[in-house]
Order: sequence, then structure tokens, then C-alpha cells
Amino acid sequence: MKKFALITGASGGIGAATAMRLASEGWNLYLHYHSNEKRISELLTDLTKFKVEIIPIKADLSVESGCEQIIGNIFQLDAIVYSSGNAPFGLFSDLEDETMDNAIQLHVKSPLILIRNLLPKLMRNTISQIVIISSLWGQTGAACEVIYSTVKGAQISFTKALSKEVARSGVRVNCVAPGAVNTGMLHRFSKEELESLEEEIPLGRLAEPEEIADTVSFLLSPKASYITGQVIAVNGGWYT
Repeated sequence: MKKFALITGASGGIGAATAMRLASEGWNLYLHYHSNEKRISELLTDLTKFKVEIIPIKADLSVESGCEQIIGNIFQLDAIVYSSGNAPFGLFSDLEDETMDNAIQLHVKSPLILIRNLLPKLMRNTISQIVIISSLWGQTGAACEVIYSTVKGAQISFTKALSKEVARSGVRVNCVAPGAVNTGMLHRFSKEELESLEEEIPLGRLAEPEEIADTVSFLLSPKASYITGQVIAVNGGWYT
């Protein structure tokens, strides 16, 4: 029987790597993206070799109407991977209201709305999974990333609470909290700053998006059948 997963933020580094990994395992995919038409087109081309069904969905999850565009295009559903995100950087005292509102919508309100509306489809299955990509800053907090730390912390609380509510319905809910990952989100930092960052990480390097995708794959697999409500840190030992 076919299995379908929704991946939001599929044009981003982690989302694209997750799409490649899941497609290689036979998952059919709904791939959400917002503005990066070029990257999603490249990804669709890369995925053709896996002979699975791919349905791209364009929507802006930083505004309220974005969820409706996704919900209306979802039919069969076995898993959700919420990977959408950005990381506003700067002093909290300089943060504009619009930036704060967009961050809350994208990282908190949109996943709640999406998951609330798609839960009935997940509950039709014997077993379904939800994986939210949070961040180590949601666990420990970061200066100059206060709003990002706040919304990522909210995702972790949501994961823990929802997992208890839907466990008896056969839905497992978990969270992956990456550390520094080699994606476009780090492009604002200089080579010297990234080298300094790597020195802080016990394993001495950034994570690759494929390593986060591996963790998502594990959580969606039968090997994780007794894991729910957990936050899996993938951070090279940076924070323990």
C-alpha cells in the first residue's frame, strides 16, 4: 500500500535532504515550498529516479492563508515532517513587530493549524507519524536569536503535549533539534565565523542536512515504534 508524507520547507537544505531520503525508501511525497521555484524544480528532477509520486504545493506559511493552500491539496497522508523555518538574527530590542509576527506564524501557528486539520487523515491509519524540525536553540536559547529560540521552544512543548493526546490514536509525535547545519541559513556568517563555530562543537564540524534527514527517516520507521514525545538532539555534542 502506498504511503504519503508531507514535507514542508522542502526547498530548504534539511527539507530537500529529507525528501531525497524518504523517496529512496518508497515514500510518496507532498513537497511544500514558498518562493524558491528553482530549487524545487531541481529537487523534482532529482527525485524522478525513485519512481514515486511527487506533488509540489506552493504556499506562504508565514501568513494565515498559507495553511489552507496545503490542506486543500492533501488526500492520503501517513506522515508530516514540518521543516519550514527561518532564523531572524539581531538584538531583541531591535526586533520589528512584523518580523516577530511572521516568526510566530511560520514556526508556531502554521504547524498547529496544519496538524490540527490533517490529524483526521493521519488517524485513519493504524500508525502515523509527525516529526517537527526544531533547533537546539529551542532547548537552550541563544542571544541575538531570541524570537527564534522562543518559537523553537514552543515547537518542543507542542511536540511533548500533542504526543500524549494522540498516542492512543496511533500517531507518534517527535521532534528533531539540530545544531549548526551546513545549509543556507548559515550563509550570513563569514568563513572565519563558521570556523570559530566549528571549534565550539565537540565533533569539530557542522552537521550535513543528510544527517538530519537520517534522523527523520529513523523516527518515521518501525525501528522507532516505541518512541513518541521525544526531542532528538543532533548537534555534534555542542549542547548536552
